[in-house]
Amino acid sequence: MGYKTLFFGLSCILFAHYMYMPIPENFEERWKVRMIDAVMKISSLLATLFENMGLMKFEDIFFILMSIQNTEPVSDENITVIDTDFSDIPVRLYLPKRKSERQRPAVIYIHGGAFVTGSFKMLPYDSINQFTANKLDAVVVAPDYRLAPKYSFPAALEDCVLVIKFFLQDKVLEKYRMNPSRICISGDSSGGNLVAAVTQQLQDDPEYKNKIKAQILLYTGLQAIIDTLMPSYREYEHGPFLSRKVAIKVTYLYLAEDEESANAILRNEHMPEGSRHLFKFVNWSDLLPEKYKKNHVYTEPVLGKLNAPYPALVNSKTSPLLVSDSQLQILPLTYILTCEHDILRDDGLIYVTRLRNAGVPVTHDHIEDGIHGALSFATAPFYLRLSLRVRDKYLSWLEENL
Repeated sequence: MGYKTLFFGLSCILFAHYMYMPIPENFEERWKVRMIDAVMKISSLLATLFENMGLMKFEDIFFILMSIQNTEPVSDENITVIDTDFSDIPVRLYLPKRKSERQRPAVIYIHGGAFVTGSFKMLPYDSINQFTANKLDAVVVAPDYRLAPKYSFPAALEDCVLVIKFFLQDKVLEKYRMNPSRICISGDSSGGNLVAAVTQQLQDDPEYKNKIKAQILLYTGLQAIIDTLMPSYREYEHGPFLSRKVAIKVTYLYLAEDEESANAILRNEHMPEGSRHLFKFVNWSDLLPEKYKKNHVYTEPVLGKLNAPYPALVNSKTSPLLVSDSQLQILPLTYILTCEHDILRDDGLIYVTRLRNAGVPVTHDHIEDGIHGALSFATAPFYLRLSLRVRDKYLSWLEENL
């Protein structure tokens, strides 16, 4: 009983401490953002403690927290929701019930979770996908790709490519009465990274080129820690919600699961010899709008500090920003949403710059009081009005462009 009381008391002290840590002034619901940030920081602290004690892996506590939000497929009077599989990969389908004289558009939504957690079953994702299907009278497909560290790179990407290629078959499009010229791939956070990589890969494949009308990237990481000292990484090193240390720790589980690489990434000393030519694609001193550079000084990541090579670090399939301008030119209509108070902010801003320079039609929304994971807080217990604004911008763009 004494240990339980002590644990409860320490938890309350930690919660109170994190609740009163400084956060930016411009949030609409500051106390809710404080609470979300406090829960995330305590979870990270407990995950580190449990891992050091040998009780569970760091990522397991986040997997548990995410899994609590899982839902069963629930249909209503407008939408039929079913769990099935495409090419042996689990997917959740949202199929409008009302009759339509026209072929329907389709949205493929790839969930986030830093490649190590998350699922289409989670209430926030299930809610946004059902809302999308209903609002747009569209077929929505949500895949569940394999997760790290059990399945490292390129497992998640391979699964997403397989699902989308299966979905793009004529017989599947006909079965669900979908319009082959109105298909969009969308995703948030690491899911957005997979969207960008999948879209680049499909556009480079003669069989699937031009079969995707649009891509949507919501607060997405696009350079898979090539440079971990961009201004947004420095300004929001401790969050809110997503800290630099947590982001790096979970991402390296997907790229290269060992302590040496994680520590080198934290020091920005992880890039291998011979990779300097890639820095021009992510050089924020050239590609970031002046507003976001502030007084930060650009320094290149240090080369050659890792003893072993990690090919995933220099692969455009993990870092879609690493492709050339000629590869960007063939990409479809794009919507990018960035959040100001997010370590991944600059990844999105740089992609906007590069796509526009390459002549790709891009719509960019920047949420001044946004945090990473904003769309995930549209449901209880951490409901934020910010989430509804993000959702409405996402759906408004889809309605106008799909």
